[in-house]
Amino acid sequence: MALREFKLPDPGEGLTEAEIVTWHVKAGDTVKVNDVVVEVETAKSLVELPVPFAGTVGELLVAEGDTVEVGTPILSVDDGAAAAPAPAPAPAAEPAAASGGDAQAESPTGGSMGGGRTAVLVGYGVKQTDAVRRPRRQPAAAVASRDQAPVEADRPVEPLTGAQVRALAKPPVRKLAKDLGVDLGAVTPSGEGGVVTRADVEAAAAGSAEPAPGSVRAAPDRGAPDAARETRVPVKGVRRMTAQAMVASAFTAPHVTEWVTVDVTATMELVEKLKRDREFRDVKVTPMTVLAKAMCLAVRRHPEVNATWDEDAQEIVLKHYVNLGFAAATPRGLVVPNVKDADRMSLLDLARAIGDLTATAREGRTPPSDMAGGTITITNVGVFGVDGGTPILNPGESAILAIGSVTRRPWVVGEGADERIEPRWVTTLALSFDHRLVDGELGSRFLATVAGLMSDPARALVWG
Repeated sequence: MALREFKLPDPGEGLTEAEIVTWHVKAGDTVKVNDVVVEVETAKSLVELPVPFAGTVGELLVAEGDTVEVGTPILSVDDGAAAAPAPAPAPAAEPAAASGGDAQAESPTGGSMGGGRTAVLVGYGVKQTDAVRRPRRQPAAAVASRDQAPVEADRPVEPLTGAQVRALAKPPVRKLAKDLGVDLGAVTPSGEGGVVTRADVEAAAAGSAEPAPGSVRAAPDRGAPDAARETRVPVKGVRRMTAQAMVASAFTAPHVTEWVTVDVTATMELVEKLKRDREFRDVKVTPMTVLAKAMCLAVRRHPEVNATWDEDAQEIVLKHYVNLGFAAATPRGLVVPNVKDADRMSLLDLARAIGDLTATAREGRTPPSDMAGGTITITNVGVFGVDGGTPILNPGESAILAIGSVTRRPWVVGEGADERIEPRWVTTLALSFDHRLVDGELGSRFLATVAGLMSDPARALVWG
């Protein structure tokens, strides 16, 4: 038989590693070309990986929960072909890089491309550097054969160097142990055949070395050390990328935040009308849909807000297009996909695009390309019942607008003798901006423009 290794492909966007989330195959399964075999999480999204060749799955080389580098073999497949005889030793040759010849670089997916370029996932471009193959694990017998020195009878036997026995545990249990910071090798197994069970890992995390099978864990002792009453959650994937980006943004761009409270009764009435409109029957229409359109119109009136700061060149780069980002909360953390060329879309097209990107984000499958290239962002904190906040800029952008909850409040309407108090739909808009690019006047004018459109959407007919 001939075993072929499926290596972790390069997802692009400068990412160098991914976490194995879910295996869809096991040893002995038959796979066809392009069958999805595993789901991995990069620092930006979940990605399903198809296998590039057919055959029988030999071994899962990494477990669920493991974080591996690009180019690492993660799966072996027996393609049914007879193994080729070992080639005769070839004479020494100069390194391919020095000769500049037609060297073939092995791809992370098992193929090769000319010119030293490695194949990557479809749609993510190509990687210009070859993946480094990790050393293969060797059987314990092979390790033992290298050390056959006699041992003195009165001297204890020491473990062989490098012959570390791997604890037996199923992939979900390994992931649980990794999340809880438990060393599987130090856990006493209670499962059949010496397998570490979920209960063993949970007991080890709680400080109990050998739990009784089927026993109920007692409540934490309030007098126990703090470590026994704490849970450590590794920060990785999307959550780690978000944390790094927010720290970089908060301490790089000088933030300024301004608020305005707005009567958006007219917007709410418009939303209700659009929900009954036949053209909008297949899309979700919310106040944020109208806000997205208002943002695009406000950028047209104040284009200097739609910019970025080039630190190396010490220049302001004005963007003549709007890639409108919106923050979406997902089970794996906050992601910010963006609608490309949102300023060229109608309200209907904008609603469809936001709906599609939101659905993809909630499934955790937003590709990196959908999160790259944003120019300005909206975040909706109102869906959580929050009145407002001070949003942090998405790195590389100069402004972000937060909309709070839309609630009924007493509001003064009319003027002079017609002045009265009525219940109205009211919300708070908060604009954070980079004070290197946007000064107080520009930020205030932009926010006032957005607020004006939300209070009276009919102005869009004049401003648009």
